[in-house]
Amino acid sequence: MTPPQLLTSASVLIVAGKGGVGKTTVAAALAVAASAAGLRVLIVDVEGRASMPAAFGTDPLTYEERALVDAASDHAGVYARTVTPDDALLDYLNERGLQRLSRRLVSTGLLDVIATAIPGIKDILVLGKVKQIERSGLFDLVIVDAPAAGHAITFLRSASGLLDAVGGGPINAQAQEVQNLLTDSDRCRVLLVTIPEETPVNELIETAYNLEDRVGVALGPVIINGVHPDLPGLHDDPETAADQAGVALVAGEAEALSSAAEFRLARTAVQQEQLDRLANELPLPQLRLPDLFTSTLGRAEVDVLAAALSEQFIADDARGRR
Repeated sequence: MTPPQLLTSASVLIVAGKGGVGKTTVAAALAVAASAAGLRVLIVDVEGRASMPAAFGTDPLTYEERALVDAASDHAGVYARTVTPDDALLDYLNERGLQRLSRRLVSTGLLDVIATAIPGIKDILVLGKVKQIERSGLFDLVIVDAPAAGHAITFLRSASGLLDAVGGGPINAQAQEVQNLLTDSDRCRVLLVTIPEETPVNELIETAYNLEDRVGVALGPVIINGVHPDLPGLHDDPETAADQAGVALVAGEAEALSSAAEFRLARTAVQQEQLDRLANELPLPQLRLPDLFTSTLGRAEVDVLAAALSEQFIADDARGRR
């Protein structure tokens, strides 16, 4: 399989979306799909969530890189780590021979004081580490599991804000390098995740325009999570369908089946309305992931979603070759 254009269009993919839309699960599925396509992938978790390690059945992530999917004949490998401001600062200062200062800044809480005095410095520390990882060339693709949509805009605007506030010195230089990464579409793209419901779609559209207008990042396809697949036969009469299948219904089953079909049809209609509205108001390609109807998401579910992404990548490749 040729690696899909999405996964090779940039070396950093930042996955963002409203809380509760499955952003972290989507990031995990993207990583597995990319690994299966032959790309060595690193997932960067910037908030230390429990859901990413849970998706792979592993212990909580740390600043040290860990394999989530081992490299094998059918996978190039998925690795993961956290990147927090404290860890990134320690790393930055240690590389410059300032270990004693770095420990004091963190142990005394001075980093929080600095963050208050220089808004955006914590986000720059994290994004600066992402930039360093991207430049190292150790991974074909870096997937950043970004903060929820509201904070994501602030997170990604930190570089431009610091460039306005700080006229020179190492902070300005770091901010400029981060800004160069974020605004270079060959290096970085943002993938926004939503579910097909009115409020999340509204927030995604607003976030998309804010990111393009105020940050200048390139947007990749919109990923719609939790899409109910079309089911054939929902318009059929239950009793007629049962007769054709040679099945006998007991009292009340026909009415229950009709009610369930009506509910599913109404839910599908609402879903389609939001998908159409999203396509009309935000002219970006859409990737759709199925609703798995489960409250727990582990490796098996991540593999199902990764396969769904891969199928769409293959379909897009085939259409592109026609």
